[in-house]
Amino acid sequence: MEAARKPGEHRAADSAQPDKLDKNERTGAIEVVRPRRFARVPTHAIGVASERRRYPRAALALPLRLTQVGEAKEPIPVSLVTRNISSSGVYFLAPRWMAPGTPIEIEVALLDRPLGRGSVHLCTPAHVVRAEQASAPGWNGYAVSFDDIKFYRDDFFPQL
Repeated sequence: MEAARKPGEHRAADSAQPDKLDKNERTGAIEVVRPRRFARVPTHAIGVASERRRYPRAALALPLRLTQVGEAKEPIPVSLVTRNISSSGVYFLAPRWMAPGTPIEIEVALLDRPLGRGSVHLCTPAHVVRAEQASAPGWNGYAVSFDDIKFYRDDFFPQL
């Protein structure tokens, strides 16, 4: 833990951020300096892997539907679950084989509420970047990169 700073003292790492005086600094209590947060995925709330990726992945189990593989639309979209997600891609397991480079279309339920009261779904064409065998027999893990992201919301905003 770091020692408390006196008001007016600055560290080099803080120079990029505007000075913020909070109640603890005014009363002379010990200040806890926290690391910078990620701007794209709220990973501070759920943790990130120890890798140094450009866009860190958040370990979230979100509902995912595989709607198209290659040129073939799925007659019944395959319901899966994400293992981790970032602003640039997602990792999930599926019970089929898809080669790296295969174009796919997926839908991820970021916020799922009943009766159209604020659900948010990410619908995107993507492509498989990495494919590997999973520990469960017959299942494979896929790292997928988003090509174009669209968000679909089901809440209604009145027109003025």
